[in-house]
Amino acid sequence: MIDMNALPARIDAVVRGHAAVTPDAPALQEDGRTLSYRELANEIDACADWMRGFKVQPGERVMLVSENCIAQVAALFAIASLDAWSVNVNARLTGPELEAIREHCGARVVLYTAAASPDAAAHAAEAGAHAHAHGGLVTSLHANGGAPEPATGQPIAAGSPAALVYTTGTTGKPKGVMLSHRNLLFVAAVSSRLRGLAPGDLAYGVLPISHVYGLTSVLLGTLYAGACLRLEARFTPRAMLEAIRGGALTIVQGVPAMYARLLELCALDGVQAPLASKLRFAYAGGSPLDPLLKREVESLLGVPLHNGYGLTEAAPTVSQTRLDAPRADTSVGQVIPGVEVRVEGPDGELFVRGPNVMLGYYRDPAGTAAVLDEDGWLATGDLARQDADGALFIHGRSKELIIRSGFKVYPLEVETVLNAHPAVTQSAVVGRVQEDGNEEVVAFVQAAAGSVLSADALNGWAAARLAPYKRPARIVFMDTLPAAASGKVLKHRLKLALLA
Repeated sequence: MIDMNALPARIDAVVRGHAAVTPDAPALQEDGRTLSYRELANEIDACADWMRGFKVQPGERVMLVSENCIAQVAALFAIASLDAWSVNVNARLTGPELEAIREHCGARVVLYTAAASPDAAAHAAEAGAHAHAHGGLVTSLHANGGAPEPATGQPIAAGSPAALVYTTGTTGKPKGVMLSHRNLLFVAAVSSRLRGLAPGDLAYGVLPISHVYGLTSVLLGTLYAGACLRLEARFTPRAMLEAIRGGALTIVQGVPAMYARLLELCALDGVQAPLASKLRFAYAGGSPLDPLLKREVESLLGVPLHNGYGLTEAAPTVSQTRLDAPRADTSVGQVIPGVEVRVEGPDGELFVRGPNVMLGYYRDPAGTAAVLDEDGWLATGDLARQDADGALFIHGRSKELIIRSGFKVYPLEVETVLNAHPAVTQSAVVGRVQEDGNEEVVAFVQAAAGSVLSADALNGWAAARLAPYKRPARIVFMDTLPAAASGKVLKHRLKLALLA
């Protein structure tokens, strides 16, 4: 159990603590450059001084348009040190998407990691940001920004927001999830401890830090332990393969889609399993993990592939498998210490309560009240079961449940069957409402590179493994499935494609 009173007041204190005790220990790597904890602390201070020139106030939202890089990390901690709120968004969003978030959060100051991200540089140029520059960052100032939020009157670690993390969820409509310093530090501390992170570890930082998984579990969890994080701006399977075979990485974390593409590359290149590496830990999260993928990744990496479950509103971790007890199934593991869950209703909706649960949705009291009750229980919208040993299994999203001829179809069950076909890299199943109000099952499929796969062949595969009402009425092949920067498939875009 984590002692909440022992957690630092702000997230930037994580870096400062190690800078005081082990100043020369490596904290970040990027493109061959290594930054020690002392050097990172100095970068944070210099960035904070620069932002004071823009009169950034406590409670003000500062938007950061970025991809993974040292400048991004320094800016995040600098914003926290000023008691402002970071709004870190991926530079690969479109201009209208960025502007919608900026207007919603009321950011007056917008930072761009222009030196490390061509997309961020393009957005910066569009905003006329080149007049204000510092250490790989450029800035645009906006007259129509919102006023700073009033202080809560509580100690920072108890209640002040550290970050607004925008999530599209299953609807496509962005929501600003308010996460406090305590939310983030609690999950960082638990993740660090349960994964056995140590100062000698080198973790792979390719998951976007603009996503809560990359921010909390990867960045903060690694630095909380005094370990080193190797930053990568974007995922490519070849870069991941080379990093693993390079012999320095000890920890790799990703989403299932990343591992699927890594396997695809290894098959094309004839790479033999297991890979030679120093890996002692591999982890999947962010979306469901199917059994075949898990077994193949474990064979390739030569270590167990651990699994977990979370959501942005829970900062994000709710459960994870234990390092000393790897599982052969696809359970998302035990609930982390300090967090409570309950499963309710005929479909098994999962509710969560604990120090990881968000403060609420920014400027959306009705939306907050719809998912967060007065006792602190968060309605996740996910369907689950909990076994006698406490292990959780996630069946899917309640909003994604398909009702076909009165029968319930869980997309994850259908996807698991389709993904088991040797010529399928990944799939996504959605429901399409018909004129009579019934729903049909539609499968979007990304076939493995170089394979020849027909809808008839895949239908035959499904027919041998699924009840008739679960089988896809339609199979749509795509070169790649639409995905967020985190790798999570965006099913709302697939549903929109059905309406086109």
